[in-house]
Amino acid sequence: MTINPKNIDEVKMWNEFRGGNHTAFTQIYQNYVSLLYNYSTSITPDRELIKDCLHDLFVELWKNHKNLGETTSIRYYLMASIKRKLVRHLETVQRHSQHHEAYYLENPDYTGSHEHRLVAFEEEKQLSENLNESFRFLTKRQKEAVSLKFFQDMDTDQISSAMNINPQSVYNLIFGALKILKERISQEKLSLA
Repeated sequence: MTINPKNIDEVKMWNEFRGGNHTAFTQIYQNYVSLLYNYSTSITPDRELIKDCLHDLFVELWKNHKNLGETTSIRYYLMASIKRKLVRHLETVQRHSQHHEAYYLENPDYTGSHEHRLVAFEEEKQLSENLNESFRFLTKRQKEAVSLKFFQDMDTDQISSAMNINPQSVYNLIFGALKILKERISQEKLSLA
């Protein structure tokens, strides 16, 4: 049974977990893994990578529980941890990709990869254009909320303060905006097919 994270004493649970209490660790996992998964999809669409990083995060947490510091918010601690892990992995992948790209540029005999990169570049360019075009269909407030959430990396409470609206309104604006963007991009794909 999952307990609503708002109804738990996070400091007590975290300290019990740090002391080696496996039940506290299990509760932390059950209470936060879905939230972390959903949050991670805003960082990368790679669901397998997200699952791998979440698995690694919780294995490392248990392995290092005695050495972890205190926290007053398990949620923010875990969100920061999974974000660091995903970003590090994505940066490593990007470095490898750049290394391979440099190799292929230095070895022009390898034509298959060049063609593949051109197609991928065109697809990415088209998606970017579709996304920019889709932003025209958002209200000014939706654009502001999406920008703060995804480009300024603010959480709901920070957006709520910045826009002077309640957190539920933030959720509504972002959810509505994402729904519109998804519909517009889907329509663009259909019209190109």
